[in-house]
Amino acid sequence: MVTRIVALLLAVLFGLVACTSAASRGNGAAFVADSGPLDAVVKRTFTTYGVPLRSGRVLTEMTLAYETYGRLAPDGRNAILITHGFTSSGHAAGKYSPNDRTAGWWDGLIGPGKAIDTNRYYVVASNMLGSSYGSTAPASVNPATGKPYGPDFPDITVRDIVEAQRLLLSALGVSHLVAVAGPSYGGFQAFQWGVTYPDFMNGIVSVVSQPRFRSSDTTAAMVSRFALDPNWNGGWHYERGGIPETMTEIRYETLMRYGANELLAVTIPDPAQREARLREMAAAWAREFDPNSMVTLRKALDSYNTEPQLRAIRAKVLYVLSRTDKLFPPSIAPDVMDRLANAGVDARYFEIDSDFGHSASGPEWAKWGPTLKAFLESLDR
Repeated sequence: MVTRIVALLLAVLFGLVACTSAASRGNGAAFVADSGPLDAVVKRTFTTYGVPLRSGRVLTEMTLAYETYGRLAPDGRNAILITHGFTSSGHAAGKYSPNDRTAGWWDGLIGPGKAIDTNRYYVVASNMLGSSYGSTAPASVNPATGKPYGPDFPDITVRDIVEAQRLLLSALGVSHLVAVAGPSYGGFQAFQWGVTYPDFMNGIVSVVSQPRFRSSDTTAAMVSRFALDPNWNGGWHYERGGIPETMTEIRYETLMRYGANELLAVTIPDPAQREARLREMAAAWAREFDPNSMVTLRKALDSYNTEPQLRAIRAKVLYVLSRTDKLFPPSIAPDVMDRLANAGVDARYFEIDSDFGHSASGPEWAKWGPTLKAFLESLDR
């Protein structure tokens, strides 16, 4: 169990339309006898064109990376959308091959017989627009220039991210969602789904998150820190080798704040060895993630606030926090639950009793998985 928990944390911390993959649409029954183990997950992409943004700009071409698990029912109504955290990816469950050492960041929750049972549900895990893991983002080539968008990438909002996912689901044949579920930034998206498309899902699962973004860390402060690196070049760092040292340090600080040190202590008791492992993890992430994506996704939160629209929500809500989370401490739960109740939303709350802080939902799947499973089954009823 301990080994699996650590592996899950490492996974967390580490579409005119075209859909490309081995199979872009499932075609099974609503309840499949056995969807099989998730040991050959396929990376997929969806591309569409002429996508309008809330800013008034248009993406002439937009790609979303995504994965699917399970099979879509003939009526297209057995799907669950999984949304991810700020600097995570759409690899939520399973392995790309049986020999992979780590699985997706919610692997303990998603799969045959698990809380999000792929024998029952067709699960779509979508990478965010603006992210660095295969979707259109600042590092993508701007068709108008033939070079990366860089800091010229259009401003986006959380609603833009959700509307892009809606296009993906339509292309896959999903006509209705059982639920939208995700942690952290994924929880923001879940609430945004609830107010933007209130009749499109039965349930919302928002984990270590809240209906409104509040933080003393600003986009301007983030950019100012990047600018201290001589390779930043106003965001045009691509031909200068990037800013890996700065990104590594930022990631190390983030891992510490998210509870990674406490989790690694389970298997690496020596503090020096643990710090070395954390820095190794941070450096690996820094080689993959574009700092301009951090700016784009952080800026999208400046306008994120679903609280004035909570009365639009028709879905039931499962709201989950972690006892030791420093970003979204349980002390915020009474206010959030009161706001949902006053808006007439059917909501329930669960607190994960964990020492692993903001990262608890993946490695501590066994502590809240039964609650998630019961919630999803209640939506069927």
